[in-house]
Amino acid sequence: MGGLFGVISDENCSKRLFYGTDYHSHLGTENAGMAVFGPKGFYKTIHSISQAQFKSRFVDDYKVMDGQIGIGVIDDDSPQPLIFRSKFGTFAIAATGLIANHESLTEKLLSEGISFTERTGGKVNSVELAAKLINKGKDIVDGIRRMQDAIEGSLCILILTEKGIYAARDKYGRFPLSIGRGGNNRKALAVATEASSFPNLGFEITGFIGPGEIKFLSTTGEIETKSPALPVRKTCAFLWIYTGYPSSIYDGVSVESARERCGAALARNDQVAADFVAGLPDSGVGHALGYAMASGLPYRRPLVKYTPGYGRSYTPPSQDIRNLVATMKLSAIKDVISGNRMVICDDSIVRGTQLKNFTVKKLWDNGAKEIHIRPACPPLLFPCKFGSSTRSISELAARRAIRAIEGKDIHDVSEYLNPQSKKYQEMVEWIRQDLNVTSLMYLDIQEMIKAIGIPEEQLCLYCWRGEDSEK
Repeated sequence: MGGLFGVISDENCSKRLFYGTDYHSHLGTENAGMAVFGPKGFYKTIHSISQAQFKSRFVDDYKVMDGQIGIGVIDDDSPQPLIFRSKFGTFAIAATGLIANHESLTEKLLSEGISFTERTGGKVNSVELAAKLINKGKDIVDGIRRMQDAIEGSLCILILTEKGIYAARDKYGRFPLSIGRGGNNRKALAVATEASSFPNLGFEITGFIGPGEIKFLSTTGEIETKSPALPVRKTCAFLWIYTGYPSSIYDGVSVESARERCGAALARNDQVAADFVAGLPDSGVGHALGYAMASGLPYRRPLVKYTPGYGRSYTPPSQDIRNLVATMKLSAIKDVISGNRMVICDDSIVRGTQLKNFTVKKLWDNGAKEIHIRPACPPLLFPCKFGSSTRSISELAARRAIRAIEGKDIHDVSEYLNPQSKKYQEMVEWIRQDLNVTSLMYLDIQEMIKAIGIPEEQLCLYCWRGEDSEK
């Protein structure tokens, strides 16, 4: 996972760059960096954020940075941004996403005599790989197009030059990039993964970059389309369900409103009797509010998140760290829990281990009478091959259920995709028992698509349907 932020101003942009990048902290826990171009040329700073929050790592850096143009990034894959002197001139580059054919592209470039200097986790830094692919083009725009065609996976990039910022969304638009313009200063521009980073920094959303589209934001305040959007859009549906920040907007659709609609759809299809509904903080809250409004059940908080210092338990790459965050970040309120029947809305069940061991257990330990889990999407059956969130089939709760039912791993799971099938019901029941909850009901995929409000053919549904969703 990761997030990008870029800014252009007629004054020092470092403060806006610092806070704009920080607004993407929910998207990553490993690496972060900023780069600016100003009177003294290009300057960059990179830190690990695995043991500290972004603000504490970079608060001293931004105060000494001086530039009118800047890019920032938070990413779990590679330390960045990187600065290159190339045939196009000097530029800084930041990128988020996943290059699935990383090794084959690396070997191909090495065979052509191209060298690499940056290594991360025993492999070539993905951002350097992207830059070397771009450098093979006739110009930066041609290079970005060549890079987009070469990679398998999904990559959004920002390239900082002396005259402005190139912003390119991944080829199928799986992950977002939005453009903002300064309300009082029309020459001030911003580009970001999360549009929610704009308002508090004085920017208004002017549009959303399309799939594969390349924009150039210039120091004169102009926004130029360097390469038009491609015809096929496959925006990641999980953005609205979980990944995105509640106040963000993707392709014109509000995250919070979509989550409320998901919760309402869960309620309409539910017959359970309960005393209240609750959302698992933070991403389950919007879903639970929609459920409460549609069902008439009161909304209460049996679990609250201790926010300072604890990010998402889903994002860290290490299971030990995920477990630690899950243990520490949620505090139970016994007076609310004891003796009550509760509907607990969550965004999804990915691995299920944290929900079982660190959430459900806290509710039972504090005297819950009944626990009814309601995820706002179907069971996830396929690890994402376009981002760095879920990376193996064995991680997924639904796959563990299928393995237990079948006695082995199976390739064809089509029977488990149909909510009306016996196999699907067996899978859900296995997960229910494994979680140790009173009942479990997932949101149907068609209801989820309707709640998001974007046509089905424009959504990436790979983690629920696999290859069929790409046809």
